[in-house]
Amino acid sequence: MTEKQILLLPGPTPVPPQVALAMARPAINHRGPEFKALWEEVTEGLKDVFQTRSEVVILTASGTGGMEAAVANLISPGEKVLAVTIGAFGERFIQICRAFGVETEVLAFPYGRAADPEIVAERLAADKEHKIKAVLIQHNETSTGVLNDIQAISRARGNHPALLIVDSISGLIAADLPMDAWNIDVVIAGSQKAFMLPPGLTMLAVNDRAWQAAEKCSNHRFYLDIKKARNSGLKGQTPFTPGVSLLYGLQESLRLVKEETLVGSFARHALMRDMVRAGVRALGLKLLAEDEVASPAVTAVCVPEGMKPADIIAPLREKFGVVVAGGQGEVKDRVFRIGHLGYVSYSDILAGLAALENVLFDAGVPVERGAAVAAAGAVLGR
Repeated sequence: MTEKQILLLPGPTPVPPQVALAMARPAINHRGPEFKALWEEVTEGLKDVFQTRSEVVILTASGTGGMEAAVANLISPGEKVLAVTIGAFGERFIQICRAFGVETEVLAFPYGRAADPEIVAERLAADKEHKIKAVLIQHNETSTGVLNDIQAISRARGNHPALLIVDSISGLIAADLPMDAWNIDVVIAGSQKAFMLPPGLTMLAVNDRAWQAAEKCSNHRFYLDIKKARNSGLKGQTPFTPGVSLLYGLQESLRLVKEETLVGSFARHALMRDMVRAGVRALGLKLLAEDEVASPAVTAVCVPEGMKPADIIAPLREKFGVVVAGGQGEVKDRVFRIGHLGYVSYSDILAGLAALENVLFDAGVPVERGAAVAAAGAVLGR
């Protein structure tokens, strides 16, 4: 018998039974009327989630495919971007840009901290010739558990015409990101996070300014061509064979999100964040991010002195069936990460904290038995 697992990962996240059942539906003709109806429903539903009336394209790819699509379709070789990075996924944006011949100026902030909008504003104000064509940034940096203030970053552009391209792969639905209200040009999402789906879909919401840039872009792309995707989408089709089962799952997950409401989802994720942080602190562990910038989707926890992340991750999985993630980038050997997004319940959080307490106790770390669950429960009961 397969051991039951509690997935407390920042992705992939647990899949609700209703979504899994929807994905088991029989195959249909992806050039037929049934698919057209499905496509139109999910693209309209995505606009509500992105909080935009701009067009949304769906690509059969991972979230990184969405990041690559944004660069390849909007920035020409030799053009300059400002990559604002606070962790490993900001660094991935840099790698993608350089792979596509884009001149990339890096504005890096330490792991565990959010980007400073004032510093971004100063850099853009100094760009008198408007050589910077886009600002690239993460909404929620998955590697560090830090949430950037995207509204303030958008305002920091002032009158500078640079596009604002936001990777919200692990942020959308977990944290508020009203694309139109905050004047964001492109938002990237992925299916395996708060959308509660397996990996395989990436979605990009693209406003009119960004579509104008796409028309002028001379970079190379084929499969990840968003103009092809848009033009096919307007006919209720895709340029290439889509992941139909994932789209059935997306149809159901959007219904679940609508039922909970975005406001309800934001509140639930924030509460789970606070439960995790209270429980971890009750065990005497340090957190990488300060409360003011803490992500509602994932929490990076510093390992006790003398231990490695694997000393916690392995027994959590092997003894208790609780699956958490290791660190990435500069903090790879210093932290483990607890995901609390998507189809995760309060009871999952309590079980995960109880298991963590036992792992630490077994490793000889002085902990007060029952403290983690009690602290998290106190947050839940407020």
